[in-house]
Amino acid sequence: MTQHVRDVMTTHPMTVEPQASVQAVARMMRDEDIGAVLVTEGGRLRGLVSDRDLVVRAVAEGGDPDRTTVAQACSEDLVTVGPDDDLILAVQVMREHSVRRVPVVDRESHPVGIVALADLAMERDTGSALGDISAARPNQ
Repeated sequence: MTQHVRDVMTTHPMTVEPQASVQAVARMMRDEDIGAVLVTEGGRLRGLVSDRDLVVRAVAEGGDPDRTTVAQACSEDLVTVGPDDDLILAVQVMREHSVRRVPVVDRESHPVGIVALADLAMERDTGSALGDISAARPNQ
């Protein structure tokens, strides 16, 4: 049975405009218990910022978290999939581009979700250590 990206993706992704501060985005990630936020401009996908991006591209560089914008920390060279794409394509994209998260966009490049390695692990390999870890609630 063919599965589609929409069957496993996280819907209603959190989005921010490029001028949002990395501090505001970090708080959003903390409050929403998420590791990535999509950067949009005019409703269209512009980038993706992960918790690691915030640390490596903003904090480690010594920037002021309240003045450094998410545009300065996000990944802009993105690969995407559509909600109706086969799940196998999402796996191939992750493997070929060495990414853990792939934005899901509609035909007009509007973000509609994110598919993450953890989503795939929980769906396709539930008995694995990665599947177990991904399904577990993080320690606070």
